[in-house]
Amino acid sequence: MRHRLEFAGKKCIRMVLLLLGVSLAAFLLMAASPLDPLQTNVGQAALGSMSPEQIAQLEDYWGTNIPLPERYLGWLADAVRGDLGTSLLYRQPVLQIIGERLGNSLGLLLFAWVLSGVLGLALGVAAGALRGRWPDRLIRGWCLLISSTPTFWLALLLLMVFSVWLGWFPIGLSVPIGAAADSVTFLERLQHAVLPALTLSITGVSSIALHTREKMVDVLESDYVLFARARGEKLPAIVLRHGLRNVALPAITLQFASVSEIIGGSVLVEQVFSYPGLGQAAVNAGLGSDLPLLLGITVITAAIVFAGNLAADLLYGVVDPKIRRGAARR
Repeated sequence: MRHRLEFAGKKCIRMVLLLLGVSLAAFLLMAASPLDPLQTNVGQAALGSMSPEQIAQLEDYWGTNIPLPERYLGWLADAVRGDLGTSLLYRQPVLQIIGERLGNSLGLLLFAWVLSGVLGLALGVAAGALRGRWPDRLIRGWCLLISSTPTFWLALLLLMVFSVWLGWFPIGLSVPIGAAADSVTFLERLQHAVLPALTLSITGVSSIALHTREKMVDVLESDYVLFARARGEKLPAIVLRHGLRNVALPAITLQFASVSEIIGGSVLVEQVFSYPGLGQAAVNAGLGSDLPLLLGITVITAAIVFAGNLAADLLYGVVDPKIRRGAARR
């Protein structure tokens, strides 16, 4: 137990350094953006009709007249105290906006993450166990096709087929248009989230399935599987007793590594389906030069990705006793 706490402590220190670097990189990229916050949000015509005093007030509000080091250090000092600032577009605290948008996206992301992991593992194991046969060729072909398909194109395709042509699902948004927030049922929210979650799941399956297939092929070509075949064990028993145990660690790595891919894909998917989640808020913050909101979203999502990798590292010792015993000896 002690070595796990020490391991988690070292990881947390790395997370702090990582978040510091991520926030600095996002800040510098926003500062180098060619978008002018005043022209983007006010308009060139409106700026031309304003007095110098009004323009100075706008520069104070957007912080364009403050030196970059001072702006970043001021934001960092507030962030250390738990204050990520106030959104310049929404006029609300950044943490409040992230909490609302993350609440909308959380169910979407979790469903896509679990479904892509389960389908990817099942398809990869099946393809590896039936290597060279028609199920293997079919699964590989489908995975290669999906991995080369842009996420936004797949989202548009599903939207056109299931929403426009068939009318099975709503065209967009997370709740029915014009409905009060307290009158929206869980089934209505679920119906609006099916297509975005399905899009993220389909795009996330291919990499997990292909990597799992390669690992399963290596396991089935090993000496201990050859010995198991010589003892008369059938293929299903070999896959369950030997295959799944040995592909567990790579599957955990791929599953938790896909957190970043799903979060990144949600930006495009939420734009296509007009889903008011964290990804859409990030796009609005970037296009609107809302620096506090974009920095807050960047830091929070980076922390989520790092937490996923940390969970994967801690699960290694639970799945593989050799790792647990080796860590205990150290």
